[in-house]
Amino acid sequence: MTDKWALGVRLRESDLPLVSRGGGASTTRLVNRSIGAKTILNGITNIPPGGAIPLHYHNCEESVLVLSGDGIAVLGNDEVQVTSGDVTWIPPELPHQFKNSSDQDTLRIFWTYASSSANRTMVETGETHSIDSEHSD
Repeated sequence: MTDKWALGVRLRESDLPLVSRGGGASTTRLVNRSIGAKTILNGITNIPPGGAIPLHYHNCEESVLVLSGDGIAVLGNDEVQVTSGDVTWIPPELPHQFKNSSDQDTLRIFWTYASSSANRTMVETGETHSIDSEHSD
C-alpha cells in the first residue's frame, strides 16, 4: 500500500483555517508535517495596516516572499523596505520581523522554513515554541 501522501498533495489557501497571530495578524499554514512534509514548512501570513509580527528568530533558515503590500523587514540591526515580489533570506538565529508600513493595505507574506522542526523564539520574552504547535488546528 502506498503512503497517503507519497504522490503529493494540492493545497488551497481558502480551504485551510486561519490562525490568529495577535495584533490582527493571521497565518494559514500550508506545507507541514501533518501532510507528510519531512524537511520544510511554509504558509502565508497576513499583517494588517500598521501591524507587525513581533521580533523573533528561528533555529533554521527562513525565506520570505512578499505576495502583496508594502512593509519593512527588520533583519538584525537593518531595516529594509519590501514590496510585492521581494524575497528575503534569513539565517538561523537572526532576530527579524515584518511590519506593514501601509495604513490601508494588508501585507501578505509567504514564508518557508528549511526544517519541519523549525521553532520560533520571541526576543522580548525568550519563549520558544515549535512552528507546528503554534499553527495546530
